[in-house]
Amino acid sequence: MPTLTIRNLDENVKRELRKRAAEHGISMEEEARRRLAQSLGMGGRKKSVLAELERLAVKPKEPFDLKTISDEMWDESFE
Repeated sequence: MPTLTIRNLDENVKRELRKRAAEHGISMEEEARRRLAQSLGMGGRKKSVLAELERLAVKPKEPFDLKTISDEMWDESFE
């Protein structure tokens, strides 16, 4: 696979790329590849949907009991 070197990249661009890569849990290189492909219309629908789902995913701040939540939902539905 070919390699691309980008010189004189603005520090703010690099910082934002690093931030977004961290948010998606991927490397800066992978983030750059995805963004380049997406900007050229080559990202593919499957990847863009997956990227959107990753963007919308929110990690809970504290653990939760799914059974308790489910039980509460069932209890409310019969009231």
